[in-house]
Amino acid sequence: MKIYLRIILIILTGMFLISCGDSNLPEADLIIKNGQVATVDSLNTTTEAVAIRDGLILAVGSNDEILKYRGDSTKIIDAKGNFVMPGFIDSHAHFLGIGKSKLILDLMTVNNFDEIVAIVAQAAENALPGEWIVGRGWHQEKWDPTPKNNVNGYPYHDQLSDASPLNPVYLTHASGHALLANAKAMELAGVTSETPNPRGGNIVKDAEGKLTGVFEENAEDLILKEYQDYRNTLTQEQILQEKIHAYELAAEECLSNGITSFHDAGSSFEEIDLIRSLIDDDKIPVRLNVMIYADNKELKEKAKDYRIVGYGNNRLTVRSVKKYIDGALGSRGAWLISPYDDDTTNYGLNVTPLKELKETAEICLENNLQMNTHAIGDRGNREILKIYESAYAKNDNKDLRWRIEHAQHLSNADIKKFSELGVIAAMQGIHCTSDAVFVNRRLGAYRAKEGAYVWRKLIDSGAIISNGTDAPVEKVSPIASFYASVTRMLADGTTFYAEQKMTREEALRSYTINGAYASFEENIKGSLTPGKLADIVILSNNLLTCEDSEILNTQVVYTIVGGNVVYELTSN
Repeated sequence: MKIYLRIILIILTGMFLISCGDSNLPEADLIIKNGQVATVDSLNTTTEAVAIRDGLILAVGSNDEILKYRGDSTKIIDAKGNFVMPGFIDSHAHFLGIGKSKLILDLMTVNNFDEIVAIVAQAAENALPGEWIVGRGWHQEKWDPTPKNNVNGYPYHDQLSDASPLNPVYLTHASGHALLANAKAMELAGVTSETPNPRGGNIVKDAEGKLTGVFEENAEDLILKEYQDYRNTLTQEQILQEKIHAYELAAEECLSNGITSFHDAGSSFEEIDLIRSLIDDDKIPVRLNVMIYADNKELKEKAKDYRIVGYGNNRLTVRSVKKYIDGALGSRGAWLISPYDDDTTNYGLNVTPLKELKETAEICLENNLQMNTHAIGDRGNREILKIYESAYAKNDNKDLRWRIEHAQHLSNADIKKFSELGVIAAMQGIHCTSDAVFVNRRLGAYRAKEGAYVWRKLIDSGAIISNGTDAPVEKVSPIASFYASVTRMLADGTTFYAEQKMTREEALRSYTINGAYASFEENIKGSLTPGKLADIVILSNNLLTCEDSEILNTQVVYTIVGGNVVYELTSN
């Protein structure tokens, strides 16, 4: 409520001062001049300068107009012709996951399985007896060469087990929807070739029933439970300090990439409590919109007490719930209407029963919460759209803005449902070009062309797309995701169904005002409009006009949150 009163006051003050002349203009705390300013307002206004006061946008306009707000204590940033825009809003990523990824083995850039084995062997040499070795980021579809002995491209664990015979190892797939474990980890977890698949999960074995060491979707929990038991041997203070450090690392990573607001795709009630305390201590400068990740029993007990809007000067909002209906395309866990082209008996996995998801929808309606559901396959998207449609029909408020996270593969018959229902497609541009190397194999060329990452079809149907990075699945780089959104260009120079590209303006809106809309915050952020929060990023290239080839060379020069410079390029 306070922020809205301040917005109204600034607007009324501006109207009064216009009638009185320039002599009574308020003094700005900060002025950005000599910029190429994209306001992303309703008129897509471009201008030169911005004035900021009390953490809010005071005025935008020409250099001459804005410098009239200069006073004795006003700080000046000379943008030197650089691009000035609203701060990036990452509409889907994992905040704690980003921080944790900095504390484990980074496998995102490995070229093949042999490199992973060498990295783990080095870690094992330095590990304490019994200490778990953990990493993340591998993707079998991006290895060269493919392991000679493999099942669906997955390696057998034998080399990994030889590299670390005494220390348990688990390495999470880049998607987060599979992991690779060594023999020691499987031994501790009691997993054998006779262990049955859990519901919504798959223990990957070869035709003779031999364990590969790969666990998909809910089967990951067999290993993760054992790892959690190991973690429980640490003191509560050790665990707490590690989490705090991870949150601080995540904030640094976001700010250096121009992200001022972040939609965290799933945190527990306990983690929300910690986030709130860190905000109280001014340790998280990024604005967080956190989705609750909990089972229905816990949601029923606690959801009503955790609906939080604008806490800590708009640093924390909690008004949504995160659920999963299926898995990932890369690990063949996305739930499909027709089977995978490269695994013709496999339709993917429904990881959460539909009955449970329907109950979640009821809980969200009762507590005025958004429901944000991970759905990647066309069957997964179809089923969750049905659940949403049924829930909407029971509710008088049609502005629910429920979301589908990823919406990567859609049936043409379901695309129009997004705009008809007002369901937001919370997609990630970078997934298109990152996944393109295997999409045609998984879906076949026809299904890939018609339904994979169909941004153009969604936008033309009237749907709202908000953009994100899904870090740590991908790097924390809105610029890379923006590039993928407007070019769909792969590293080899080919494009992945270029007819589905976004325009530059659409991509910019997907990372700013659409992200604000997706969290019910479009009245306070997402554009450089007087009265809104002064969350701004200054970039070295104009994302609206520079050559495609220059987008990826763009550097973040300044990141500003609430009128405060929280990141500055050291060479600037």
